[in-house]
This record gives sequence, structure tokens and C-alpha cells, in this order.
Amino acid sequence: MSDKNPFPGENNTGHIWDDNIRELANPIPRWWMIGFWISILWVVGYGVLYPMIPGSNDHTKGVTGWTQIGEYQEGLDQVEAIRGKFEEQIKDLSAAEILADDGLSTYTVASARVLFGDYCAACHGSGGQGGPGFPVLADDDWLYGGKIENLVQTITNGRRGMMTAQGAILKPEEVDTLAQAIVDGTIAEEPLFKTKACFACHGMDAKGNPALGSANLTDAIWRFDEDDKLASAKYTIIHGVNAANDPKTRQAVMPSFKDRLSEGDIKKLAVYVYKLGGGQ
Repeated sequence: MSDKNPFPGENNTGHIWDDNIRELANPIPRWWMIGFWISILWVVGYGVLYPMIPGSNDHTKGVTGWTQIGEYQEGLDQVEAIRGKFEEQIKDLSAAEILADDGLSTYTVASARVLFGDYCAACHGSGGQGGPGFPVLADDDWLYGGKIENLVQTITNGRRGMMTAQGAILKPEEVDTLAQAIVDGTIAEEPLFKTKACFACHGMDAKGNPALGSANLTDAIWRFDEDDKLASAKYTIIHGVNAANDPKTRQAVMPSFKDRLSEGDIKKLAVYVYKLGGGQ
């Protein structure tokens, strides 16, 4: 191939392709060689300073003794040092006292965001917007009361809704009448509301009773099947909520967190939920 080199005066290897593509024999640029040797020195220096070379059971430690776990722990210690003063206050204060302190409540909301994501968001949504069959936490509608003490009690002990299934008690036309009155917002004026003793749980004004956790029937807030309010109201009247004698009953259970969360974390979550906009 070199015998047929069409570029005899050029510093090439004699390897020619397609008449003019050839391999040159020029030396490597000096800047490239400098960079090459520097990179080798850098690797050697790194291996001396930091963990690098694996062995059969361990690895070289490096003269600095640096580890990823150590760096993580150092950062964690710095965070804990900042948080410590706030955590000590939270431990000794009630949720109401935390809420009354602007600085402490601001810290608590930031700190509890992760707790809410881990323990609450699956049912109530990441922003407290609720999910199918689970209540909204970002409004001002509270079955058991929206005071901070109510929220602490709810998170600590859980809640279990209760409404008797009325399917075997009411006639179909009575169910229709009551459901339509609920949808129309006129349930408090509906005679059946009183004659069938609905007021015993929902109050004479049909606005609910926080002591019982009974729903306000006069507002426009719906927990179940909001897209078809009339059908939803009928279903709840007929099958109730957590009614033991009806397999089609609505399920409405909030678990207790007293065995899963510390007292401080429960207070944090109560403040966080209150601050979502739904506290009273």
C-alpha cells in the first residue's frame, strides 16, 4: 500500500482509503499529553486521599478517612442542631400553644410536611384535597370539629363514622324525598326529617353534631360520589355508614396513630392540618 502512496512527501503511514483518506503519523499535541499525565496524577492523588481500591473483604480507606455515611451523618447532625431548639419546645407545649407561636408554627408546618406525605396523603391527597371516599382537610367542614384539640384527638385515637342503614325502615318514596331535600338544601324544613327522627343525630337545623360526627346536611360538601349527589344521598340513607347489618354500607374509618407516631409528631400533624386552611 505504501508503494502506491499518492502523498509521498506527507508524514502518513501509507494507509490510504478511497484515494485520499489516510492515516497520519503526527505526534500527539503537547497540551493533550500534559492533560493525560495530569489525569494520571489526579487518580493517584485521589486514591491516596479517599477510599478507592477494593479488596477481597474491604477497600483502601484513604488518608482522610472520608466516607459517604460520615458526610451524611455530619450533615444530619448540623440539621438536628438547628432543629433541636424547636423540637424541645414542641415537646413541652400543647398543639394550641405551638399554633399561637408564629415562629414555632412555621417550623412545625415545614417539619410536618414529610409526616403528612408519609401517613396522610395516601387517603387525603398531597394537599389535603381529599380522595374518593376520603374527606377534604383543606376546607372548613369538620364532622368532629375543626379546633386544634379536635384534630389532635382525631389523629391520636382515630374516628369511626356511624349512620344506621335506613333501607329497612324507610319506604322508597321517603328515601327519595329525604335525598332530594338534602340535594336542594331544604332538609331542615322537610317534615320527614323530624318525623323520622333524623334530627336526633344531625340536629334540628340539620347542620350536624360534632360530638357524634354527624354530617352537616345543609352545605354543598359531599364526601361520597359528588358527581351524582342525589344517587349518593339515597345510597347513604339506605345503606348507612359502617352499619354492621348491611354489607353494602359506606366505609368511613380513620385509624388511630397513637401507636405509630410520637406525641410530638401528632402535635405537628395537627398544626399542619389546621394550617391547611380548614381549622376553626
